[in-house]
Amino acid sequence: MKKYVALFGSCMFLVAFFSMYLMLDQLNLHGSLRSRVSMEMGQTELDFIKDKMENLENDIHHNQQIIDEIRNSVKQIIGGENMSKYIPVQRNMAPLVEEVPDSPVQAKIETGDCSFVERQGEHSDDVQMLDVLDILPFDNPDGGVWKQGFDIRYTERDWDNQPLKVFVVPHSHNDPGWIKTVDRYYLDQTQHILNNMVDKLKVDSRRKFIWAEISFFSMWWDNIDAEKKDAVKKLVENGQLEIVTGGWVMSDEAITHYYAMIDQMIEGHEWIKRNLGIKPRSGWAIDPFGHSPTMAYLLKRMGLQNMVVQRVHYSVKKQLAKEKQLEFMWRQNWDHGASSDMLCHMMPFYSYDVPHTCGPDPKVCCQFDFKRLPGGRVNCPWKVPPVPISDNNVAERAKLLLDQYRKKSKLYRSNIVLIPLGDDFRYDKAIEWDQQYGNYQKLFDYMNSQNWHVEAQFGTLSDYFDAMWDRAGLQPGSPGLGYPVLSGDFFSYADREDHYWSGYYTSRPFYKNLDRVLEAHARAAEIIFSLALAHSRHIDVPSFPAKNAYQMLIGARKSLGLFQHHDAITGTAKDFVVVDYGTRLLRSIMDMKRVMIDSAHFLMSEDKSQYDPETTTTFFDMDEKRINHDALPEKPILQLSQQTKEVVFYNSVAQARHEVVRLRVSSSTVEVQDASGKVIPSQTNLVWTAAQDSSTTEYELVFIVNVPPLGLSKYLIRDAGSEVNNPYNAPSQVTLYNTGSPESSVRGVFHISRPISDNRDFTIENSRLRAKFSGTTGLLQSVTTVKDGKETAMSVEFLMYGTRETKKDKSGAYLFLPDGEAKTLDTNGKAVIRVIRGKILSEVHVLMKHVEHVITLHRSPGIDGWSLEISNVVDIRDQRNRELCMRLKTDIKNSNQFFSDLNGFQMQRRKTLSKLPLQANYYPMSTMAYLQDQDTRMTIHTAQSLGVGSLQEGWLEVMLDRRLNQDDNRGLQQGLLDNKRTPNQFRLLLERRHQRTSSPNGGGGKQTGVDYPSLTSHSVSQLLNHPVYAFIRNKLPGEGPAGDVKLSGSVQPLVKALPCDIHFVNLRTVQAMDAPAPTQESVLLLHRKGFDCSFPANGLSCSTTGGKVQLEDLFRDLDLTDIKATSLSLMYDGQVLNSKSTLQLDPMEINAYRIRLD
Repeated sequence: MKKYVALFGSCMFLVAFFSMYLMLDQLNLHGSLRSRVSMEMGQTELDFIKDKMENLENDIHHNQQIIDEIRNSVKQIIGGENMSKYIPVQRNMAPLVEEVPDSPVQAKIETGDCSFVERQGEHSDDVQMLDVLDILPFDNPDGGVWKQGFDIRYTERDWDNQPLKVFVVPHSHNDPGWIKTVDRYYLDQTQHILNNMVDKLKVDSRRKFIWAEISFFSMWWDNIDAEKKDAVKKLVENGQLEIVTGGWVMSDEAITHYYAMIDQMIEGHEWIKRNLGIKPRSGWAIDPFGHSPTMAYLLKRMGLQNMVVQRVHYSVKKQLAKEKQLEFMWRQNWDHGASSDMLCHMMPFYSYDVPHTCGPDPKVCCQFDFKRLPGGRVNCPWKVPPVPISDNNVAERAKLLLDQYRKKSKLYRSNIVLIPLGDDFRYDKAIEWDQQYGNYQKLFDYMNSQNWHVEAQFGTLSDYFDAMWDRAGLQPGSPGLGYPVLSGDFFSYADREDHYWSGYYTSRPFYKNLDRVLEAHARAAEIIFSLALAHSRHIDVPSFPAKNAYQMLIGARKSLGLFQHHDAITGTAKDFVVVDYGTRLLRSIMDMKRVMIDSAHFLMSEDKSQYDPETTTTFFDMDEKRINHDALPEKPILQLSQQTKEVVFYNSVAQARHEVVRLRVSSSTVEVQDASGKVIPSQTNLVWTAAQDSSTTEYELVFIVNVPPLGLSKYLIRDAGSEVNNPYNAPSQVTLYNTGSPESSVRGVFHISRPISDNRDFTIENSRLRAKFSGTTGLLQSVTTVKDGKETAMSVEFLMYGTRETKKDKSGAYLFLPDGEAKTLDTNGKAVIRVIRGKILSEVHVLMKHVEHVITLHRSPGIDGWSLEISNVVDIRDQRNRELCMRLKTDIKNSNQFFSDLNGFQMQRRKTLSKLPLQANYYPMSTMAYLQDQDTRMTIHTAQSLGVGSLQEGWLEVMLDRRLNQDDNRGLQQGLLDNKRTPNQFRLLLERRHQRTSSPNGGGGKQTGVDYPSLTSHSVSQLLNHPVYAFIRNKLPGEGPAGDVKLSGSVQPLVKALPCDIHFVNLRTVQAMDAPAPTQESVLLLHRKGFDCSFPANGLSCSTTGGKVQLEDLFRDLDLTDIKATSLSLMYDGQVLNSKSTLQLDPMEINAYRIRLD
């Protein structure tokens, strides 16, 4: 016994000794060094004191851990075990000599740059969709033959002064993947539709047809001969065939990002230019499940003049029809003038099929769908079939049809009526062309021969709109049409009853995430390739693999464009079709990695004349790999030795990045150097293989990189081995809760403590934020902003929705039909909680049954130090008819309003309406959503599109995944049972206003539909959606020719960073007219973002310039020539500029410029 007492006393003496040493060390020995570092970084005296206190607090915590170690060691000795494995290596008892720089920075904002947002009260409109939703009763009475509408009346004298002009527009809606894959649809149906089109339109010049999907059209074009191509061009020239919209696909509008929306439009319009030589004039969006003003804006800025939409809530359609507002000028909520006005025609009835397009009575209209003639595969559900038109019945039939045309026309302001004639994959058989065109021509001829004051004919979409403009005496697209101005969006869509299409916002989130991964890779690859290609031309290095890389870029553009289709990114296709999409996405992701690697290799090579593309083996490896399209990404392990390894980091945004990066390495003792050889602080973490188990061969390395705008920076990493004097690298400290074992342990350099029954709340913090967590659940409870000491309740919960128990209607791929309120995902306090504390980042891991939830707080001087990172890996594969959401409950007084973004382009005010069911109060979120009151705003940023709602005051919830056993009767004919382990990534930003506003919901002035993120918030979104990429060098010096290539320390392509509020959207190399090869021309896309100045621009070292960009300040060491402004999809060129010109960008606008870089 005396032995144990003596041993324990000796240990306590050591503890006291080390405690005194550490305190003196902190207060004296290193004080001057830290003071010097702090002052160099501009840190205030108060911040310096806070850092001191934090260091002392960490030391106290560290000393407690040492006591825990000794206590456990004594127990082990008593038990007869070897004591050595429970003593941590001596080097890890010392704190970092060099603290991580953590000085706050703020953007410099020109005073005038705040005026745009302050003028939002100048916006004017006749119809504000928020007001429409407020006044609608959503009562859905029976409207008679038009079930969701009302009885339409007219007198035959209504057209005495001006005849009714009828344009019947034949069309075939072709989904590039849904029930079949895009290739199978093409082989089975689409090629036959287009072949028949050529043959049948040539029969009669009065016949017309429209086509939208260029993805299919291009496949067909590649398989037809020159004679047929000439015939198609002739049909286009004489106005019989019109290409409408002209995008690669008819994209979804709820959950697509504006980058991908623009990119697929460019791909389509450039194909049309190269092959048909025309410019689409009218938009055609009849199947996307709700409509966004972002699409109207993009079409307007691309040079289109008109557009058509269809899927809008039936109550909204009824209201607009009553007021004759189904045709309107769609104006952006943020537009203070009328420059964004786009003429939009909204179809009034249930569907775009023939029974719902000729007029209000589907029973009558179905009789004029001649594909449904008796003997065919399709019939009329109303039990009255069509009959062929003959001399004996044409008078009665024509009068019946004209009655429907007249009634439909009474819903609009002009005496011109649009009658689409088509449906999904129509006209694939030659006989249908004969049936439809032949019978309708007989009807037209008879109508036009009577004294009925009607002019009926086949037409294209632009024929219809041109007639409207002509009757108004105006040129198409010009102002003064006199139609009502409408602002707002058309979400969420319901087609009947309470069947809201708010489920697809989240369906198959794994692939929504994969879509954004490809989008980020494709954009980053486009930019770095264009830069590398320009520099290779500038110094005449023909070995750069431009042609091969460019073909991969073309493939990625097409893969990304295809997935924007409204049955792809939406998650509403058959399982095997989703696999086809996923395979294409993954192939393109891997190709984009290769393009970036080859381009980075060239740009970083000191002697570019010796550049060798190494076609057999890549010069760099990426820091992430995917083994399959449905697998989570894996990080390769960087095998370290005493010799340094080079890692290059690439920043694809046009502002400098100073942020935390993570790598996987083979050693827990690491040294990191910048390109000059200076050792910089780093942190090593355990890599967990199970709840309590960690790898002994793999570790996570964390450090802060500084990468120039659009640039590359090199860092050096080596294994520090057993060196005890490595004060720049520190292992994190781990605390485990709910493990069932109270014993602490040591794993190499890592100390792991396990408190006994400690359910007290705990915190992690940096100099800006303090996050408090529940000691029972491990979930976030509140966040405090350190500067003002204000605490905001912000509790995280995970909940499950069920689906209705009714036999008929349940949730499916499209619909969200919950069985009531969500139920909390109960962990019974048994979830394993891991708390990791380090000098560069700290984390809390909560391992629940269906969610692996991680919150990270960075100690970084960059933008990543101002928000909490949330990473979830969701797995609900063992569930049945369940939908998992994450809810944030705050004490923000948001008055039942919140804001969600539209396509990453603009914010839209949302009102939670008690008169609507729960599912109606869910909205799409592509990049962010926020709650706010007069003092505080909380924003959740997302790296993938999902559904979002605020169901009670202070709440904001995000749907994470859905698993549903049944079809929801919208044509898919299956449920959603192909769930994966799915990553969700978010950033949680808490901001305090430094200028209070008169409005409780943000912004001064009248309540409009718009609001604006802060500059910090915009930057957080960029951080999340455009990550810094890491390239790991494969060969060391002496390992062949590749090992002898010397790399530059950094590459800085820009003369200086772009202003904070200007986003470098893309630098896209233009394709040659006659080959899949790059030209010397590129397209530069810039977006000036609107931002709210009532929040400080924290974490930004850039400034604003009133929207001015000096062209000569853009590209370093390159000649910028042949500059001209152009429309967003490159169809219309504008002002010619030169390299001395100054670009003037207006807030919210996206601008495009053709440039030549040499």
